[in-house]
Amino acid sequence: MKIKILLISLLLVCGAFAQQQVVDEIAAVVGNEIIMKSELDYQVKLTAAQQKVNPSTPGLEQQVLNQMIDEKLAYAQALLDSIDVSDDEVNQRIDYQINYFEQQYGSKEKVEQLYGMSIEKIKRTLEDPVRKQLMIQKLEQKKFGDVSATRREVDEFFSTYKDSIGVIPEKVQIAHIFMAPKATEAMKEQAKAKAEAILDSIKHGADFAEMARKYSEDPGSAAEGGDLGWVGKGVFYPEFEAAAFALKPGELSGVVESPVGFHIIQMIERRGDKIHVRHILIKIKKGDQADSITIGKLSAIRDSIVKGDSTFAYYAKKYSQDKESNVYGGDLGTFYMNQLDPTMRNIVSKLKVGEISEPKRIDYGSGNYGYHIVLLEKRVPQHQANLNEDYQEIKKLADNWKKQKEYNDWIDQLKKNIYWKVLLTEK
Repeated sequence: MKIKILLISLLLVCGAFAQQQVVDEIAAVVGNEIIMKSELDYQVKLTAAQQKVNPSTPGLEQQVLNQMIDEKLAYAQALLDSIDVSDDEVNQRIDYQINYFEQQYGSKEKVEQLYGMSIEKIKRTLEDPVRKQLMIQKLEQKKFGDVSATRREVDEFFSTYKDSIGVIPEKVQIAHIFMAPKATEAMKEQAKAKAEAILDSIKHGADFAEMARKYSEDPGSAAEGGDLGWVGKGVFYPEFEAAAFALKPGELSGVVESPVGFHIIQMIERRGDKIHVRHILIKIKKGDQADSITIGKLSAIRDSIVKGDSTFAYYAKKYSQDKESNVYGGDLGTFYMNQLDPTMRNIVSKLKVGEISEPKRIDYGSGNYGYHIVLLEKRVPQHQANLNEDYQEIKKLADNWKKQKEYNDWIDQLKKNIYWKVLLTEK
């Protein structure tokens, strides 16, 4: 379906907001919503950049405008259907998006510089478009989430479009056993003692913000004096959240442990179910010894599997700390080789079917890492698409084709029931 990816919509909102004000005109009206020419121009440029074409390409502006009108029609119907989105859902999506921005551009400061406003102002700017986008997504999920092509429809789809599908890239089925190094009790106590010393200094008059800038190991908030802004429930780790929501304005917590380390939290202000807090994070250093122990455990497991003591699936269920895959014997699924990140692709490319890699480091998230051994369960070379080997992939394409058809029919019906008009001046 031609449903806007939320990231693109948010980039559009922020980018358009940051542009200089120019003489504008209304491009289209849909229900109670309007589409400004400046919005259309920006979206055309964004689409052209993605498709690597000239923004002046004939038909591109009309194509983009049609997509924007479709989205406004869906939103108008979501209002009529009383689709509800909670503040928590909006806040969680915004926080996820801001985190994505920070990872893409390197820091909070770079994001603020790029969009010409503070993170808090960006969040406020995003509230309305994010709420609308979530309402549209909920409505479309309700209408099309269960749409699925039958076997006959898959066969007909493949018969019609097999030449367009063409070559299926090399794909592999892989599994892994993952372990994260654990800090020793001594390292844990060392981090806790540091946090307690900082807390004691604050209690004796040290400035919280200065201490955060100097000592906090949270890269997202340290430069801001530990300020985390306004947040609702469900954003923080449960341990952090329980301590934070128990505080009164101005009050300090004790040293609070979470999966990422030890925190000192101060409540700044509270409004209903939202809090404005700041914190200082001291991470628990794992050290080389913890890494060596983890690598040793995985090597021993690998040796046991190779000797035939038990299966890879048995050890994955028993020892792997990847909770999403360990219940399935470590199975990660089937991937095209070009879908794998470079590190995993490098590991898998050297394995024969049935072979298990030596322990390798895997990084995930900010500063988080672990080690895993990887099993190559199956390798399917590049080949012409066929229903026997590629049924699931072809079915996904057929499902999407069917959803798109039903979506187009739905939009056509909405255009009969909801007022809309293009007002763009012909050039």
